[in-house]
Amino acid sequence: MIEHVVMFQFSGTDDQRKATARSFKDDLEELYGKISCLVDLEVGVNCNPNEKWDLTLHATVENFEDLAKYSGHPAHVAAVAKIKDRIAARACVDYQGDDFDED
Repeated sequence: MIEHVVMFQFSGTDDQRKATARSFKDDLEELYGKISCLVDLEVGVNCNPNEKWDLTLHATVENFEDLAKYSGHPAHVAAVAKIKDRIAARACVDYQGDDFDED
């Protein structure tokens, strides 16, 4: 399994950032029913005012081929297009889950 974790920081006032995060959360959560290669999807809006990140996404797919399908899926592309101009920072980590082999 590939675990895809992304954090977003949005531009604007605190209220604008929260509104963007809530709207994007809704759009991302709709992807779970639309993109068949998603094994799991969790989206969270930051509630800690002492942290700079506004939203985190944790998606699980079977392999990197499925990650590419997810990333290029029209529904995902449309969701990202809605907030693209409001992204101040983005961080991403993709790692192998259960079946990670260190050798």
